[in-house]
Amino acid sequence: MTHAVLLDIEGTIGDIAFVREVLFPFARARIADVLKAQWSASEVQATVREARAASNEALATPGDAARQFLAWMDADKKITPLKALQGIVWREGYASGELKAHLYPDAIEAMRAWGTRGVKLFIYSSGSIEAQKLYFAHSVAGDLRPLIGGYFDTTTGPKGEAQSYTAIAAAIGFAARAITFFSDAAAETDAALTARLNVYRIDRTKPVGFEGREGRTDVIGSFANVISRVGAP
Repeated sequence: MTHAVLLDIEGTIGDIAFVREVLFPFARARIADVLKAQWSASEVQATVREARAASNEALATPGDAARQFLAWMDADKKITPLKALQGIVWREGYASGELKAHLYPDAIEAMRAWGTRGVKLFIYSSGSIEAQKLYFAHSVAGDLRPLIGGYFDTTTGPKGEAQSYTAIAAAIGFAARAITFFSDAAAETDAALTARLNVYRIDRTKPVGFEGREGRTDVIGSFANVISRVGAP
């Protein structure tokens, strides 16, 4: 019996286009203004200190810092201070109602069904834990945080490495075989399989009812195919 479900976000439970076409442009357009307006705030200053250490640049002014953060965005860097600043910007957007996080209807159905059944849900995403919490607090389905038992980001380890999943299993207190991981990325499902988790790779390009296998991995077109199986007695 599966007791825990570990979920990726982008491309799995939410459309990757929301991140690429909504969240990233929203942050890009507002980073300079947020740095200027909140330059003295402790949260922003802590993020800038991390950026100085990561870039080896002085970043003495809001303008200098903005140019560095935007350069990292241009290079698609998965770097901690950038993720932190994006989280600050997105928090304002969610609070104002300008942003509503996308979730696929079948993912919403699955999360609610598993929560009702007592399955523990956890999130593992490349986005910061702060950004993940914002995502689920302000989703198109409302505040889903009560369904989620914990959040993990790349501070736990790279998503393509087996030891990251072993670390998560230890952190949540479940044996690897009692966890089912869902992702759209083959490198991630391969790593989780190596760590002895159960896995499904979701391929949103497939028909909703699709079920198949690629190598060692079960591939599905929708959560609807497996809602009743995962966590069933």
